[in-house]
Amino acid sequence: MVVLGLAISKTNAQSYYVEDKRTFYGGLSLGATFNQVNGDNFAGYHKIGLTGGAIVYAQVAPRIAPSMELLFTQKGAVSNTEKPAINVRVNDYKVNLNYVEVPVMLNYFDKRKSHFGAGLSYSQLINYQESAVTTPALPDTVNLDDYPFKKSDLNVVASVNLHLTKGFFLNIRYQYSVLSIRDNWYPDLGRTSAKGQYNNLWAFRFMYIF
Repeated sequence: MVVLGLAISKTNAQSYYVEDKRTFYGGLSLGATFNQVNGDNFAGYHKIGLTGGAIVYAQVAPRIAPSMELLFTQKGAVSNTEKPAINVRVNDYKVNLNYVEVPVMLNYFDKRKSHFGAGLSYSQLINYQESAVTTPALPDTVNLDDYPFKKSDLNVVASVNLHLTKGFFLNIRYQYSVLSIRDNWYPDLGRTSAKGQYNNLWAFRFMYIF
């Protein structure tokens, strides 16, 4: 019985990364994003999306570990409030942006293994959908696809990971585009003074690190 107890204790220690002294740790994450696009004539984190994927840490010092992730992340913007534009009133506007992104961060761990990180995230646009309902209606000659989004997005990232229990964390993350995701936009929908558009989002995720 003593031998069996020691074996179980050793197995549990190895499966729980807080107790297991290794260099590399892997994990999975899943959660939601709350998004807006700065520079589009609308405000508010009304677009809710999905984010999730895998992460790997490399512990290079007792409290320091860089990390790299591979994520699927939905960004964009939504407005259901009537908004005056240049020549029309926008009644409903939506843009859905689907990215594969690779955040690279440097993290600092406290005694409870909660950790705080900052870095950059490169995103590759998979696809997007954009629609607008206006009064009066946009002319038939207007095609919003003539104003495409850029294929890539580079974000600054700041993240807090709160240790909950045995490998589970609550992740709170803020991201903002370093470069414009679109320079030109159909003028009747946007502000003439807007200089490009930028993804702006908060993410709330649960993470399991093993």
